[in-house]
Amino acid sequence: MHIRISLPLQTLELFDERSNLLATYSVSTAKNGAGEQSGSYCTPRGRHIIRAKIGAGETANTVFKRRRPTGEIWSPELAAQFPNRDWILTRILWLSGTEPGKNRLGTVDTMRRYIYIHGSPDTVAMGTPGSIGCVRMRNRDIIELFDRVPVYTPVDIVEFGLTSGTWAELGALSRSVRETVFIIEQGVPKELEWDEFDAVSRHVIARDSNGEVIGTGRLLPDGHIGRMAVLAAWRGKQVGRALMERLIAEAAQQQLRPLLLHAQVQAIGFYEKLGFVAEGTTFMEAGIPHRLMRR
Repeated sequence: MHIRISLPLQTLELFDERSNLLATYSVSTAKNGAGEQSGSYCTPRGRHIIRAKIGAGETANTVFKRRRPTGEIWSPELAAQFPNRDWILTRILWLSGTEPGKNRLGTVDTMRRYIYIHGSPDTVAMGTPGSIGCVRMRNRDIIELFDRVPVYTPVDIVEFGLTSGTWAELGALSRSVRETVFIIEQGVPKELEWDEFDAVSRHVIARDSNGEVIGTGRLLPDGHIGRMAVLAAWRGKQVGRALMERLIAEAAQQQLRPLLLHAQVQAIGFYEKLGFVAEGTTFMEAGIPHRLMRR
């Protein structure tokens, strides 16, 4: 099980052990944007874990201060008495960074910055940044999430978001990434890259915080996943995994099974982590060694 929080989209996604999407929630991260420095009031990026779960069994709208219930229950009347309070309500998932020098230890330590996923008043807007560093959720959502995730669940806080659509909707955006990765970088002939399947496939693109397209992939009507491409600067930053998980979710919605793909041999380990198993012998495709994989 793992969580991905998208800063551009202001969403929290929950996945099971096989990378199946279980739930998507609207959240609110830092008004000051992304950052790890202590005192910045920014939301930290990178890989984290849930280090502690606090508040099990408490009534919704229970007020916490220093991770302890104050005995108060949030209400509009209480809010009017304390207009400047940063309300932490209902449940707390206390995050700890796992990347030393980036979000762990020293002045960038997420846990020592007291960064939580927590409940908020119903009057707080979700889907737009507004916190002072934490990840705010609606009370009903944090209760549901709290009950589903164990301690040490991985949490990725990322600076990209995903969009799904048809080739007519996303083709122009997807094309630039595929040209860069497949045609220019890997030397795939243009006549092999563009085919009749684009028009009938479901496509997914990843965009960074500036709206620039950084990755893409497609799902054919028969359950084949392909044309997975991520720009070099974004590899190793969970973009490929996010694209695959969205494509798996799209396939689940269409009740497509099994899922198949032609994996470049050097990427087999990546797909195995997503539940795919290699079959048969190695074959050449566009001059590159591949193997068939099934999920």
